[in-house]
Amino acid sequence: MNLFHYAFKVKDIDSTRKFYVDVLGCKEGRSTETWIDFEFFGHQLSAHISADIPPLDYCGKVDGINVPIPHFGCLLSSVDFQKVKQQLEGAQIEFLVKPQERYKGQKGEQLTMFVFDHSGNPLEFKSFKNEDEVF
Repeated sequence: MNLFHYAFKVKDIDSTRKFYVDVLGCKEGRSTETWIDFEFFGHQLSAHISADIPPLDYCGKVDGINVPIPHFGCLLSSVDFQKVKQQLEGAQIEFLVKPQERYKGQKGEQLTMFVFDHSGNPLEFKSFKNEDEVF
């Protein structure tokens, strides 16, 4: 498997660290005063401070739900999905899209949930019933 790297904008390092390390349990990597890296479920995130975070566009319509574009996230096992769900609930993170089952009984059946990090970046976590149906 190839790893991905994703760089994105955040408001500050402290609240970003709290969300990704304290809430999600990501391992912190290298950092400076203006950026911080995380091991995000085996992948590399690089959060960079910016005063210019654009407004979200809810142009994505998936299964009748308007979702913000862009967003990022991770495909998880069902066990890890439940663990992340519990971590988010335990930290009282508000769900943009509450944990739910999508496409029940159809190809691509999955669990999904959306949250915002402390800078307002939308994240989606998914768990496919059948990993052969991801694409």
